[in-house]
Amino acid sequence: MSFADLYDSGFRQRNEDHFAAIVRVAMDDGVISDKEKAFLDRLARNLSISAEDYEIILKDYMTHPINPPTTYDRRLERLYDLTRMVHIDHEFEEEEPLLERLAIGLGFNTKNASYVVHKALTLVKENADLDTFQEEIKNMNR
Repeated sequence: MSFADLYDSGFRQRNEDHFAAIVRVAMDDGVISDKEKAFLDRLARNLSISAEDYEIILKDYMTHPINPPTTYDRRLERLYDLTRMVHIDHEFEEEEPLLERLAIGLGFNTKNASYVVHKALTLVKENADLDTFQEEIKNMNR
């Protein structure tokens, strides 16, 4: 096995674990709605999750470890990526509640999640790059 194969395997596994964690958040009410399913479908494509792995993860999402970002900057990067995925489809209002639950799952405070998500959506609508996004979210209360 080459070094590239090891890297690809590790990267793929992290994407699968990340996807499973998001499925876990979507399943917190016991059901995946049509809107959540559409979001998961797009997310799976963006994370290069195969159709076979997608079905396995949907059935066994609890078997994947939760690997939350360990630093605030990493949480912001994941929030930025997820917000951009929502922005691509221009379905902000419909997916904002799911994005709020994902923000809480990423470790944002439940009391502030709606404010953080609203700011995140605003920044992505304005085509903010990652550095600007991070800076603005970190200093949104100034």
